[in-house]
Amino acid sequence: MRRVCFQLQVKSDRIEEYADRHRAVWPEMLEALAATGWHNYSLFLREDGLLIGYFETPSLEEAQAGMAATEVNARWQAEMAEFFEELGEARPDTGFVQLQEVFHLEDQLAAAHEKQWNE
Repeated sequence: MRRVCFQLQVKSDRIEEYADRHRAVWPEMLEALAATGWHNYSLFLREDGLLIGYFETPSLEEAQAGMAATEVNARWQAEMAEFFEELGEARPDTGFVQLQEVFHLEDQLAAAHEKQWNE
C-alpha cells in the first residue's frame, strides 16, 4: 500500500462549515471511496484552515480515476470546491499538494531488524 499525505487550504470564513460537512459525509460517497481504493482515509484541520489529508491506496492514480468515474464524486467535488483557496480549475481531490514522506516508523524498524539478522 502506498501512503499518501496531502494539504489544502480551507477558506478562513468556511472552516466551521467545512468541518460540519465532514461530520456527515454522504453514505454513497463513503462507499465509493472505499470501493475505489481510498483506505485508512483521515482529514485533519488546523484552526487557520490548513487541511492535511492521509490515506493508503494500492495506486493513487487508480484511486483518483476510480472516483472520477463516479457520479457521486462529481457532485461532492462541485460542492466542496468553494471551500478551498487556490484550486484554480482543479477539483479538491486532484488539486491538492502532495507531501513527501520522509519517515515511517514501521519501515525503519523493519529495516533495522533485517540488518540485525544479516549481521
